[in-house]
Amino acid sequence: MKCHHCGVEFHDDWTIGLFLRGRSPVEAKAPFPGAIWEYRLAECPRCRELTIDVGIGQMQLAGAGRPGTEPAWQRVRPIAPKRVVPSAHVPEAIASDYLEACMTLVISPKASAALSRRCLQHMLREQGYKAKDLADEIDLLLAESTPGKALPQYTRSDVDAIRNFGNFSARPTINKASLEVINVEEHEAETCLQTIEELFDHFYDGPARARERKANLGEKLTAAGKPPSEG
Repeated sequence: MKCHHCGVEFHDDWTIGLFLRGRSPVEAKAPFPGAIWEYRLAECPRCRELTIDVGIGQMQLAGAGRPGTEPAWQRVRPIAPKRVVPSAHVPEAIASDYLEACMTLVISPKASAALSRRCLQHMLREQGYKAKDLADEIDLLLAESTPGKALPQYTRSDVDAIRNFGNFSARPTINKASLEVINVEEHEAETCLQTIEELFDHFYDGPARARERKANLGEKLTAAGKPPSEG
């Protein structure tokens, strides 16, 4: 797993402990008898920050031959994993949707994916790709052939993948084989965030770096008494 503080991989080595023992008022309201609050923590060997989860598990009953249950862990530190901070080149409204999608990823992948899709749609329309819905706007983006505007292949694949699961965050989708509602998984919601980060670089940060390089070159040519470069 990756450290949610510094984003560098570290070993999945958890220290597990108990918050409560006995029949406390909290335990008495737990969803099943014998439930206890547990925590687990892991220290990143690079940044030394702690990642902490809490959850309710079920104690093994002595002599009953009944195993305990694995807690449903909830991340409490950090609340949101470390991700890209949008630069000043990204419009404020688009950056705000992205940051909110980051904050809700751990709490609700469905909510995070929905915010990512809104962020993506806002970004595409701001770039001139307007259609009746996001799927059609993605088609327009993928059909772009103008040099300098067309997406690199790795970004095309990520944008196209959003159509395969992105709609699940906007409305229930039924799996025809099992008749179960398909939810957005955390890794799918994270793919949405990664795709938006790639588009930030493609639409905003990359062109800004190119303009800066051109301006620096122009200053050097002027200082050397040479004409400015074309293009």
